[in-house]
Amino acid sequence: MMKNKILTCTCTVLLALIMASAGFAKPVAKFGIDTLLDAYNVQWDTPGPTSAQSMPLGNGDIGLNVWVEQNGDLAFYISKTDAWGGKLDAQKDPWMKQGGVLMKLGAIHVSVSPNPLAKSTPFKQILKLHNGEIWVQEGEGKAAVKLRVWVDANHPVIRVEAQSGSPVTVNVKLDNWRAGQTDTVLADQKNRIAWYHHNSATTNPHLANLTFGAIVKGKGLVSKDASTLQSGKVTAQLISIYPLTAVAGNGKEWLSKLEKQSVGIEKLALEQTRTAHQKWWQQFWNRSHIFLKGDEQANQVTQGYILQRFVTACAGRGTGPIKFNGSIFVVDNPNWKHDGKPDPQNADFRAWGGQYWFQNTRAMYWPRLMAGDFDMMLPLFNMYAKILPANEAQVKKFYNHGGAYFAETAPFWGGLDFMGPDVKANYTNHYFTPILELSMMMLDYYEYTGDTQFAKQTLLPVATAGLQFFDQHFGRDSTGKLLLDPDNSIEMFWKVHNPAPDIAGLHAVLSRMIKLPAALVDDKTRQQWQKLYNELPPLPVAYDKKVLLPYTGPQTAKSFNSENPELYAIYPFRLYGIGKPDLELALNTFNARKQRAKGCWVQDPIQAAMVGLPNVAKDYVSFAFTRKSPDLKFPAFWASGNDYHPDEDNGGNGENGLQQMLMQVDGKKITLLPAWPGDWDADFKLNAPYNTTVEGKVVKGKLLNLKVTPASRMADVVDMSKK
Repeated sequence: MMKNKILTCTCTVLLALIMASAGFAKPVAKFGIDTLLDAYNVQWDTPGPTSAQSMPLGNGDIGLNVWVEQNGDLAFYISKTDAWGGKLDAQKDPWMKQGGVLMKLGAIHVSVSPNPLAKSTPFKQILKLHNGEIWVQEGEGKAAVKLRVWVDANHPVIRVEAQSGSPVTVNVKLDNWRAGQTDTVLADQKNRIAWYHHNSATTNPHLANLTFGAIVKGKGLVSKDASTLQSGKVTAQLISIYPLTAVAGNGKEWLSKLEKQSVGIEKLALEQTRTAHQKWWQQFWNRSHIFLKGDEQANQVTQGYILQRFVTACAGRGTGPIKFNGSIFVVDNPNWKHDGKPDPQNADFRAWGGQYWFQNTRAMYWPRLMAGDFDMMLPLFNMYAKILPANEAQVKKFYNHGGAYFAETAPFWGGLDFMGPDVKANYTNHYFTPILELSMMMLDYYEYTGDTQFAKQTLLPVATAGLQFFDQHFGRDSTGKLLLDPDNSIEMFWKVHNPAPDIAGLHAVLSRMIKLPAALVDDKTRQQWQKLYNELPPLPVAYDKKVLLPYTGPQTAKSFNSENPELYAIYPFRLYGIGKPDLELALNTFNARKQRAKGCWVQDPIQAAMVGLPNVAKDYVSFAFTRKSPDLKFPAFWASGNDYHPDEDNGGNGENGLQQMLMQVDGKKITLLPAWPGDWDADFKLNAPYNTTVEGKVVKGKLLNLKVTPASRMADVVDMSKK
């Protein structure tokens, strides 16, 4: 049995009948994979008691952590992808002082009187994946109370629908632990709750005057005090919460903007918006899927893959990219320690703070390609595109040449420090790789979608700036080859000579940029890139030519982290792999790797799949998708690892590894089952470049029922199960 209870298909149908009989609107018609998907709904039979026992929910920008307290109160934290406050003085983690604090907006408690759980009556809380909703049932018979919670996929509003078999009083209360300090709860509101956090005009200019909060209202709800609303005796109650983040000089200006936004939403019919919300989620699930059959491990991996994709969708369409260290779903952490001493933290805290670390952030985004979740990649691309002009100006100022790079660690507004040869080495100084990997990902996005506007406005400016930086920042050796020195080999080896990740990245990106169509690249630019490509040094290889090395020259540099830089040529830069030259060299290098840890940002599951090691890939992927945080109840709230829980790197790399086991792509070539274990069956649908989808089943190691859309792409498929 699985440690985290999931709802079976039979129970799902039964529950649907129960909820329908209680008056909830019938869900929109089901589509093909719902029967498979419903088996992985998360169901709990006991309430809370704290945010550690919460379920995630969201519309891509607004997020909730939803739980039920033991007294029957429905409770949830509200978060938002752009709710950036200044530093919290109470926080002792040094990283919390940098990059702003991605805060919660606050918490809401919904209570019902009489309390249906007063006599320990039946309780259920269910995450309904295919509709993007959480259903709660407290009590039974005429005393039962049903609650439906959803965050509208198409509008910035949170809905709580309460229904009861007999008249009850519904109470709604705001819990804001920052009220009276950095937050204001408005006292002059009639029959609604309104509150906001306002950054001062004198704080960091990128955070100045940023204001975020929400309004809570509902027909029939009246004010008890500034933080509380109460209904009369009702059998049905709708509660609507309207969050907003905006630049505003004061709370009055912010409130005016929110009122204008909410008025338009209030004019929409609830049933129509709910139906459209459910259809968005059904369309999302229909983009792609992977369902495994076999042992219990296969079941757990399927659950982990599905739930990680759900968590990403709940936070992946906002203003900013997903934070690797908890996304927008961090919760209270009473067990946190600082310098070995107890230091309990609330849900505003996250270890490693508010900055974006590219090596960690990328993990959630590579799997979006095969999943077909292209809309969720745009916040990442847009953030770095906005950073680019200021970084270019700093490069010009510091070094008097063109181009740009992205720092490994930076706030959402970017920025660089001077990194000349004499600057002291550390983990992220002289670390220039991120712009190359981001360019690689953008090239993939363009190849998958064919979006020429994206290529012109985002891909080309970023990739061109990165290539120009490497071309002009570094000199040439005595043979005329590019000399990358001093240059970090990611965080592992500092200020070394010709590090493998950057050489691999330059080879991979330049070879693809040169091949872009004439409508995107002029001849002069193409010739410049070709010249740089001809000047690239070879990848560092051991004297016996049997393994790749992390940097060129004697391997005497001290190691500072737990990474394998030499494997970047396999992934993310894909110079080696199934069906490519020198696979034995790549395989030897992977087998000789020194760092073999599992989980978090470790790339081994992906690299193992790319060199055709199914059992190793299976082991790493299975570890990732069973690595639940012991302090948290939701089965896809992953353990902290090197980050902070719920760790998004862990789930992202698990997704990527599982996808690569099923399918690998190279240009137009689609290789199926390149690293698939014989004891797992599968039902899958994945996306491939050139607006292609690939569907099929794996039974006893053989590929069945293959469907490729468009059908013309079938000619590009290589079925490894036939070999």
